[in-house]
Amino acid sequence: MTDAPMIPTSKKEVDALGWDYIDVIFFTGDAFVDHPSFGSAVLSRWLQKWGYRVAVVPQPNWRDDLRDFRKLGRPRLYFALNSGAMDSMVNHYTASKRLRHDDAYTPDGKAGARPDYAVNVYTRILKELYPDVPVVIGGIEASMRRLAHYDYWKDALLPSILVSSGADYLAYGMGEKVMLELTRAIEARRNPHDMRKIPQIGFFAKGTPRAGEGRIILHSYEACLADKRKVAENYHTIEIQANLLHADTLIEPCGDGYVQINPPFPPPTTEEMDSYSDLPYTKMPHPRYKGKRIPAYDMIKFSICIHRGCFGGCNFCTLALQQGKFISSRSEASILAEVKRLTKHPEFAGNISDVGAPSANMYGLRGKDPSLCEKCRRQSCLFPSLCRNMSTDHSRLTALYRKIDAVKGVRHSYVGSGVRYDLFLGEKGYLDDSGKEYLRELVLHHTSGRLKVAPEHTEDGVLKYLGKPSFRLFTRLRDEFDRINREAGTHVGLVPYFISGHPGCTVRDMEALSRNPALRGLYMDQVQDFTPTPMTSSSVMYYTGLDPRTLEPVFVERDIERKKVQKSFFFKKTQNIVRNPKKRPNIAPEKHFKKK
Repeated sequence: MTDAPMIPTSKKEVDALGWDYIDVIFFTGDAFVDHPSFGSAVLSRWLQKWGYRVAVVPQPNWRDDLRDFRKLGRPRLYFALNSGAMDSMVNHYTASKRLRHDDAYTPDGKAGARPDYAVNVYTRILKELYPDVPVVIGGIEASMRRLAHYDYWKDALLPSILVSSGADYLAYGMGEKVMLELTRAIEARRNPHDMRKIPQIGFFAKGTPRAGEGRIILHSYEACLADKRKVAENYHTIEIQANLLHADTLIEPCGDGYVQINPPFPPPTTEEMDSYSDLPYTKMPHPRYKGKRIPAYDMIKFSICIHRGCFGGCNFCTLALQQGKFISSRSEASILAEVKRLTKHPEFAGNISDVGAPSANMYGLRGKDPSLCEKCRRQSCLFPSLCRNMSTDHSRLTALYRKIDAVKGVRHSYVGSGVRYDLFLGEKGYLDDSGKEYLRELVLHHTSGRLKVAPEHTEDGVLKYLGKPSFRLFTRLRDEFDRINREAGTHVGLVPYFISGHPGCTVRDMEALSRNPALRGLYMDQVQDFTPTPMTSSSVMYYTGLDPRTLEPVFVERDIERKKVQKSFFFKKTQNIVRNPKKRPNIAPEKHFKKK
């Protein structure tokens, strides 16, 4: 599907290309799949486009004599590494801290191909073997641990991953711009003072941080260890800056120095988004995996990502800190060109599994008056209510779906990503006619059996801490959904996602959820127990017991067995027990918080 040089993963493949040096060597915790859904592939192809020689070492063995870390030798410029598409601890453990027995990003789904805290492990090994070669860390694990953060698996507040790993630089968020700039700077041997001005990087420096305009000095790591309230205060500042179009530099003292996080690059333009998507991906796993199945690839191989960013601002979600709040959309021409290339894929049978993104229906949406967005400090454009400046016109997206379906070789295009129904529905009905047309198009032509939405809970008291709209909107959605099915004579299903055990959620809230009449007859398999992931508002609530925006106390269920009881309300057997007072679980009621 492409004439571009293969990204090599072994010495033999490097030699076959006739290379006598490698500019950048990536180490990743995932199998290497040359697909735009995998960050290592995107950055490898992007740097390749600009003339750099890039190789990737997927899932290196860290238990033996470290030959995987030696086999390609020393790069001309630097090592780059990530844990993979997931934080390694989320990848390894369930919400009850049990070890998972599979790994979707590994050949044949086998577990154990990456270490716990993979970024730390990989960096320390490379620093020991090649102490004078710069190491750049990135990806979701590094991005979400770039400052002091609560770690659920150690049940402790940990310092920035720059401190624990010893890496030279951290490139956070979506990495095309920052990695190209960093690569050019390292190649040009720019002095450290200039290097530290590059946007969207973090680094650790010894000494006392310099105050000044545009530089926010957070509470030190040591101060946060001593006072959880300071953790909440720090996070509130971090969250505000993460959602600004023009952010300040963040500085967090730690030990004998400080961690500095520079503001990000501006969100990508449509032209830049197209340039990242139009790279010569094979959209296939590397040939080294011939005859093996990579489950994560199976899920996304026939998918199309149409935009980046999410302005939903859910408190438990990492998207804003990773991709940003502002939407960057690809052009219709770029998307349709990818669809046409996809029809040439040797395994493509005509069905596109997902025309989506973090939230499937934010394509092309932005503030009506950009000048208001320039100074907006809201975490979410949807919660606690829809921003009056936000466009909700879905007509462009509806037209895109129809253009995709018109491409020769496409039988069906589905939307597998979650849909934000509060972008086209209010409690009184549709926000505009484009939303009504969009939902009908979505249900009748782009839903493969079941439509996925995420109300997350039914109780307003819990939804407030989740950062989600009232459940009354879901009730309205179900009414409209059932009407569309009834009028068209179809039987498309509706699948709601729910979370138990989130801060603010009690057993009584879960009992109320289980009895909500709006859920009768729905397929209830998309449920999960809350897992505090690093550097989200929800994880800060879990650790501190405080809402970081108000500093008011929040009830938190930390006992794993009691969390299991909360989750059990999703299942019929336990619902029946709860409804019979004589058979209630032998669990003491929660202690309710009183305001101090």
